[in-house]
Amino acid sequence: MAVRVDGLLGSVTPGAVPSLAPMIDGGRYDPTMQPPATIRPVILEGDLVRLEPLTAGHLEGLASVGLDPAIWRWMYAPITSQQEMRAWLDAALVAARSGTEVPFATVDRASGQAIGSTRLMSLALEHRRVEIGWTWIAPAWQGSGANTEAKLLLLAYAFEQLGCRRVEFKTDSLNERSRAALLGIGATFEGVFRNHMIMADGRQRHSAYYSVIDAEWPSVREGLEARLRRRLAGVPSSTVTDRAGASRARQTEGAS
Repeated sequence: MAVRVDGLLGSVTPGAVPSLAPMIDGGRYDPTMQPPATIRPVILEGDLVRLEPLTAGHLEGLASVGLDPAIWRWMYAPITSQQEMRAWLDAALVAARSGTEVPFATVDRASGQAIGSTRLMSLALEHRRVEIGWTWIAPAWQGSGANTEAKLLLLAYAFEQLGCRRVEFKTDSLNERSRAALLGIGATFEGVFRNHMIMADGRQRHSAYYSVIDAEWPSVREGLEARLRRRLAGVPSSTVTDRAGASRARQTEGAS
């Protein structure tokens, strides 16, 4: 797993690991590290996916795989067209420029296809806390290990580079699949915020909250790495590289 930091005027040498904060044990969490004042754009690379700063250039790729209604069922508002995807992306870029969120495109390393997105949000570095949210993966890559590795990359970045002591997640209380997935990565269920959000269709949403804290991170990391090793051992490379066409085909069928 590698980290690259992109500055405003360019990027450092590919593969170099930046010294954003002091680390111990070969990059493991150091409770004495001080968090940075701001979060600079980064590229996080794993075996399956690369998380790179979201840009307008990702629009076409994301729209080609990201209009399946199933993706957006539990999100604030559905995205059903490239125009709506553009509005979603533009809003994410505004948040990035304001420094309130750090959005990423999730890119399949085998094909170079953008297959989803995730972001750091609810940034409270003075309290050593961030949220991972707005996460979605195109259906063709769900169950491939892509989302698991994206979570591993972001959690490692938060704890080992930003010095976080807490990373939180929230999801619709009715979204049983997402709730099970968060428990599966090792997050702890903390409770439900009642009447937390009003969805675009007017439904009152209750949000289930989960978190990983610094004391839990070493065991959570070990669990995620073991899960990925099992996944990589069982997925033929041809299955991964053929996913983009399959995803676009399913979207075309669903639209007819």
